[in-house]
Amino acid sequence: MTTRLVLCALCCVFLLSCSGDKAKEMLETAEFEERQMNLPHAKQLYEDVIRLYPTSKEATAAQARLAALKQAP
Repeated sequence: MTTRLVLCALCCVFLLSCSGDKAKEMLETAEFEERQMNLPHAKQLYEDVIRLYPTSKEATAAQARLAALKQAP
């Protein structure tokens, strides 16, 4: 299980470095981490999207997800 997560994380990093739409891919990675219940990493990625791409539609989506995560128990 741990090996799979490490491999997936490495694939995500590789994909982020190869693409032109980094905000979208960073948001998708955050969503993936959230689905995997890796909430601290998901929150960090959402915050990074907001910080690095503040005027993007992905930043708006990241803000909404962060707000939802903060309200969750």
